[in-house]
Amino acid sequence: MPYPPEADRALDILRRSRVIALVGASPNPARPANDVMAFLLQRGHRVIPVNPGQAGKTILGQACYASLAAIPEPVDLVDIFRAADAVPGVVDEAIAIGARAVWLQLGLSDPAACARAEAAGLAVVMDRCPKIEYRRAAAG
Repeated sequence: MPYPPEADRALDILRRSRVIALVGASPNPARPANDVMAFLLQRGHRVIPVNPGQAGKTILGQACYASLAAIPEPVDLVDIFRAADAVPGVVDEAIAIGARAVWLQLGLSDPAACARAEAAGLAVVMDRCPKIEYRRAAAG
């Protein structure tokens, strides 16, 4: 089965993203956000966890921040692991900090918020998982 073009685009965005802010990061190893963060770290990305309840602590050895605006370095990609109703606000924050792309995890889509991101020049991926995209590319 051929690799779909939208998946190629998603994988290209991942490969070009050195610094990833993972919004909704979790210290719990049983949570998908923790698993994906660990995978991205293993792939050589710098992953910055964002979770207001964990701010000032570390997740997988990485300093955690309360918000995107609190991150003291430029971010290439904002990976969103939050409930659907939080997506518009996180996308607006990603635009405000000058991120190059936003990534909505599996099950998440918000065409209006993503249209704002695209209008601001950000690349957008909806309803996909970076771990799955890397593995799919390796198998294909």
